[in-house]
Amino acid sequence: MIQDRTAFILENTRLQVPPHTPELRLHLADEITPIWRLTEERLAEIGLPPPFWAFAWAGGQAVARHVLDHPHLVAGKQVLDFATGSGLVAIAAMLSAAKSVLASDVDDFCGPAVALNAAANGVQVTYTASDLLDGPVPDGIEVILAGDICYEQPLAGRVLAWLTRARAEGRTVLIGDPMRTYFPREGLIKLAEYQVPTTRELEDFEVKRTSVWAFP
Repeated sequence: MIQDRTAFILENTRLQVPPHTPELRLHLADEITPIWRLTEERLAEIGLPPPFWAFAWAGGQAVARHVLDHPHLVAGKQVLDFATGSGLVAIAAMLSAAKSVLASDVDDFCGPAVALNAAANGVQVTYTASDLLDGPVPDGIEVILAGDICYEQPLAGRVLAWLTRARAEGRTVLIGDPMRTYFPREGLIKLAEYQVPTTRELEDFEVKRTSVWAFP
């Protein structure tokens, strides 16, 4: 089992610039890294969930780009970056003058990944590993940002229901999605569309058409 998650992240990533958000620097895995190719059985043996935190996914890059280009969306506000992964979106929000950002993810590796990446960008981000879908939105949150949350059907349903309630309570909700199968476009407002560079080792195209959506 992996005891020192921070050391593991540093050993298996290097500080890089995400292609769609060159303002940021993140500890990311190279395309040739072996950690993503490990079998599920081997991942379980070493205590490593699939390392979503090691890559800048298209949906997150789109949301981060949109926030960086439109800082008024988060400036002076308390923000939640749901399913934060590497912390890409959370860091973009802090660089856009958010009052504070809570990054959430149930993967225990995301905590040290977010801490490393926030430090690399000179910002402070609070982290929680709690499953927020089991309860109300944390107190004080005004804006919820989420990238690439609809890659699995059961999870997509839970997340979208939770975000719908959050919007009904008056919070701003933005989602980045690269045309995932389980993302429902009906009833949402498209704010922007980007061509986000990705890798064929993880995606079906080298450039993913990715949109940022808002709940009406």
